[in-house]
Amino acid sequence: MKLIVGLGNPGRDYANNRHNVGFKCIDAFAREYGISLTQRGARSKLGTGEIENIRVILAKPQTFMNLSGEAVAALMRRYRLSPQDILVVYDDLDLPLGKIRIREKGSSGGHKGIRSIIEHIGSQDFARVRIGIAPSRGIDSAAAPEVDAVEHVLSDFAPAEKTVMQEVYPRVAAVIHCMFTEGIAAAMNKYN
Repeated sequence: MKLIVGLGNPGRDYANNRHNVGFKCIDAFAREYGISLTQRGARSKLGTGEIENIRVILAKPQTFMNLSGEAVAALMRRYRLSPQDILVVYDDLDLPLGKIRIREKGSSGGHKGIRSIIEHIGSQDFARVRIGIAPSRGIDSAAAPEVDAVEHVLSDFAPAEKTVMQEVYPRVAAVIHCMFTEGIAAAMNKYN
C-alpha cells in the first residue's frame, strides 16, 4: 500500500493559489485513475484505488500547509505505513515554473509543509515530487524576502502561468505512475 499526499491549504480562498499545486496534482491523478476523493479521515480528504496491483491512498490534508505533518502522521498510524510508503507532492519556490523534480528523501529545503511532516513522522526518508512555482523574476531578497515569498505562494497563477500548469498536472500523474511501476530511479531519469 502506498500513500500519495498532495500538499495545500483547504478552502475556496486558497483553491487556485500556487501553494495548492499538490492538491491540483492529486486531483489530476485521481481523475486519470478513476479515484474519487470523497472519503474523510485523519484530518484529510481521501480516495483509494489501485494502480498496477498496488493499492494507493490519495490524501489532501485539511490541516493547512504548515501543519501537514499532523495529517500525514495520523494517516501513517491509520494505515500502518512506514515513511518509505509515502510520496509527497508539493510546490517549490526554488524551481522554475512547471519544472518537476523527484527526490527519494532529504531535508525540508525550507518548505514548512515538508518540515512539519519530517517533525511529525520523525523521518526524512519519504519520496517527494516537487513542482516549480518560482516567479519569472526572483523573489526580492533585499526587502523582506519572507513577506514576498509568502505573498507569492498565496497568490493565484497569472493566466499564462495557469496554461503552463494545466500541462504539468497530468505529467505529474505520469511521474507518480512511473515511480510505482518502474521505480524511483527510472522516474528520476525520465522526468528530472
